[in-house]
Amino acid sequence: MNRFTGRVAIVTGAAQGIGAAAAKRLSDEGGTVAFVDVNGEGAKAKATAAGGSAFAVQCDIGDPESVAALHETVLKRCGKIDVLINGAGIVPFVPWSELTFEEWRRVMRVNLDGLYLMCRASSDAMRKGGYGRIVNIASDSIFAGTPNMAHYVASKGGVLTFSRALATELGADRITVNCVCPGLTDTEGVQETGHKDSFEIVNMLQAIKGRGTPSDIVPAIAFLASEEAHWITGQALNANAGMVRV
Repeated sequence: MNRFTGRVAIVTGAAQGIGAAAAKRLSDEGGTVAFVDVNGEGAKAKATAAGGSAFAVQCDIGDPESVAALHETVLKRCGKIDVLINGAGIVPFVPWSELTFEEWRRVMRVNLDGLYLMCRASSDAMRKGGYGRIVNIASDSIFAGTPNMAHYVASKGGVLTFSRALATELGADRITVNCVCPGLTDTEGVQETGHKDSFEIVNMLQAIKGRGTPSDIVPAIAFLASEEAHWITGQALNANAGMVRV
């Protein structure tokens, strides 16, 4: 399929994990994709491997000036923005008894502040073009109340409710806003935390058995980012093998 031919997309968190897999899928389907990450070298490596018209931009999404510079770069190079996939996020493992305000703010700065800044800048550009697809990555932990990550669960709950509100605001501009809520997924970020030891327990609870990988999540993201999903907005799609069913 070439669902993104002629489309310009920004994908954050594109140096690894779900973000990298999503950016490559859109590129493989003909899109001009900006691989965006605070790890500029990592994003560049993924963009180079993707080939085509893919390119990399280093950006700290929690910093307003960095986000403004990112959008200036993409608009100068491509002339428009059609798709935004907010894949950047911090996946922590901190028991409530050890959760400090500094750690709380570290996660919120990326998972919520960064989400706002990216949606603010990209939707302004999309409005001028009269078209847009925004896909935000939440988590099924907001329904499960997963332990050792209270600040993460709070931030991802905010992603869902923010997305619903933004969908209402942007619908008149033909811009859709949706969430994908992955279950526990085998990514580099997860492997760096205590959650790497939870796959066996999660597998027992899944309707479909197996260990989730980024390639299992990407089809849902790509669909919601495509023209096919024009009549879907303000929704949360669980991609978790039936671990949580809502």
